[in-house]
Amino acid sequence: MPYTENIHIIDGCRTPFLKAAGRPGAFAAADLAVAAGQALLARQGFAAGAFDEVILGCVGPSVEEANIGRVVSLRLGCGDATPAWTVARNCASGMQALDSAAVNIACKRAGLTLAGGAEAMSRMPVLFSRAFVNFLADWTGARGAAGKLKAAAKFRPAALTPVIGILKGLTDPVAGLSMGQTAEVIAHRFGISRAAMDAFAHASHARLAAAADGGIFEREITPIFDSAGGVHRFDDGLRRDSSVEKLAKLKPVFDRPAGRVTAGNSAQISDGAAWLVLAGDDAVARHNLQPRGRLVDCRWAALDPAQMGLGPVHAVADLLRANSLRPADIDYWEINEAFAGQVLACLAAWRDAAYCREFLGLPGAFGDIPRERINLDGGGISIGHPVGASGARIALHALRVLERKNWRRAVATMCIGGGQGGAVLIERDGGAVAGAGTVAGTVTNTVAENPAAIAP
Repeated sequence: MPYTENIHIIDGCRTPFLKAAGRPGAFAAADLAVAAGQALLARQGFAAGAFDEVILGCVGPSVEEANIGRVVSLRLGCGDATPAWTVARNCASGMQALDSAAVNIACKRAGLTLAGGAEAMSRMPVLFSRAFVNFLADWTGARGAAGKLKAAAKFRPAALTPVIGILKGLTDPVAGLSMGQTAEVIAHRFGISRAAMDAFAHASHARLAAAADGGIFEREITPIFDSAGGVHRFDDGLRRDSSVEKLAKLKPVFDRPAGRVTAGNSAQISDGAAWLVLAGDDAVARHNLQPRGRLVDCRWAALDPAQMGLGPVHAVADLLRANSLRPADIDYWEINEAFAGQVLACLAAWRDAAYCREFLGLPGAFGDIPRERINLDGGGISIGHPVGASGARIALHALRVLERKNWRRAVATMCIGGGQGGAVLIERDGGAVAGAGTVAGTVTNTVAENPAAIAP
């Protein structure tokens, strides 16, 4: 069943998502969260101290950001007496923050909450190897010159080989596969071609470019300023010159030489933050707020970690079943683009009657979701995927699309490292009611609009 109380979405804001460029970026995760929070609070009719709690999703805060939710809350001026905490559910940490906030509002533990996510993936640490850490321990514990010489004699230059933290973090410790390798697994399972992946990636950039040129993100993204005086106004991973031909020239990254997943059809490693203001009925009345929509429900699912990209297939099926909805009742879909092949595999799984019967408990296929109702303004491939923030971003943008299109219902969903999926149901008050035939639309034959159509 959905949340037992109305969970109103009052407003939301995010930073530009900034592509990692091989060295630490200009902003720590807390800096990004503070920048987005300041811009969001500046347009509210209540003070920062009015929040009952602050919840921030973050996978890899730095050692200077212990309980980063509390650090950001204090920097935003929410006050010493405002509880703040941090949640982590890998790629869905920002979505987990929204769900945690909604549950507390429904339980009357809070009325007005700031919830979202932040990540500075460019600042993930480079670590010493275990061998070098052991050497340092032996050296530090050695006594006298003879002891130091004995310890030094054990040193081997290979011990200085660094451990790249982000590569460790993006590898499942149980399945022993990187996230990209899991995308290869499900792309192979559902026969998703390299051409289909590249076409999907190209469409992501084309859609983001069109949205940027149309001013779609003006109230969603706040400019941020670095310490050198530079201004960052928009997602800098957008490649306006993207083409299927250029993407086809890229070599596989995770399964060489025969794989299909490349850097070009994968989500970008990025830095960014996103927030939403959530409120219950009492807080809406108390602060005279104007809700823009409602967070109706959130569902989580789990599956084999080696198949983790199919997490949305399971979470969405549970979400719609719990709310007595059909795919045709959903006007719009945000499916986080971890990998092009992963999104296309989810769409294929929903169309596969055998998969739906065996794994989802459905009598037949879940259904076909038209490409023109999915990720209208780009996704993780073009925008970027700062893992702690993306769950909040896709929920925020789904609501923006409902407002723009005068639609009513949206689902935002994502796969989660470790073999999970998450999905939230969002409704805009006063929007047009979806129904059979409303969502089906007309599926075009162009690759840019319907790359899934060319998947074998």
